[in-house]
Amino acid sequence: QVHVVESGGGLVQAGGSLELSCAASGRAFSTHSMGWFRQALGKDREFVGAISWRGSRTDLEDSVKGRFAISRDNAKNTVYLQMTRLKPEDTAVYFCAASHPFMATTREAGDYNYWGQGTQVTVSS
Repeated sequence: QVHVVESGGGLVQAGGSLELSCAASGRAFSTHSMGWFRQALGKDREFVGAISWRGSRTDLEDSVKGRFAISRDNAKNTVYLQMTRLKPEDTAVYFCAASHPFMATTREAGDYNYWGQGTQVTVSS
């Protein structure tokens, strides 16, 4: 089992930046594709980005391309979501998740078995 914990959320003004971190347990961390999702109040959970188990491939939702970047450091068992030029519509609870081992990047929430508790990101106007 992979245990993941997100951190780095907070309050930021529009146009600002935040970096979210996702610390994961286990020696097998590097065999899991990792994903970031978010859920705004009253809305469905949506895909934000994903990264392959070796970090060679990334996938980002169109609405955040050019503003967000996803990366991982397997030596530290950590995945990052760098967010820049934040907008009020980015306000949401952000979740980190681990897929089944050796899966390619996926946008489907059902392909992720292990989820963090979420971290709140609030972007003010």
